[in-house]
Amino acid sequence: MTVLKTAASRQKSQKKLETFFELLIWKFRLFALLPVIFGLLSTLNFFVIGSFEILYTLIYSAKLDHFDEESVEKVITSIIGGIDHYLIGVVLLIFSFGIYEIFISPLNIRLKHREVKILKVTTVDQLKHKIMGVIVLVLVISFFKKALSMKIDTIVDLAYMAASILVVALSGYLLHLQSHHGHSSNEEVDE
Repeated sequence: MTVLKTAASRQKSQKKLETFFELLIWKFRLFALLPVIFGLLSTLNFFVIGSFEILYTLIYSAKLDHFDEESVEKVITSIIGGIDHYLIGVVLLIFSFGIYEIFISPLNIRLKHREVKILKVTTVDQLKHKIMGVIVLVLVISFFKKALSMKIDTIVDLAYMAASILVVALSGYLLHLQSHHGHSSNEEVDE
């Protein structure tokens, strides 16, 4: 009888320890709030930087007497730089929403705004695909910005430019294929 009581007591204390440890692990997920908060602050930072860059460009354009090739190139690259900052902010925003929804809790307010689909993230894989799509877009825009100021003097320069454009187009095509594959598998999961 004493052996049974001891075994039951040991099992009960193991269950309490297991419950405590599971609770501790569950609460540990709240540390995911750190990247969410800093991601949102970084989003705000990139949006402000992009806005100032575009505002500076508008002021610069208004002060110009005439537009020569150099000033037009400067205006275009500055505006593209601002857009680049906005897109990096969007990556951080998607990351923050995704981390929050995956590790903390679904955003109940999102249910009132069902038309906004880009911020809906339920798995790490979905988060990865959404972030990857925006990152490729940022890289394409950064490439476009650099390509505008690139001087093509030789046939080799032209070949490098053509190869770069081909790689950009290929990455866009592969991303398109991947997103269509992701949509079809997500629809199967929803049904």
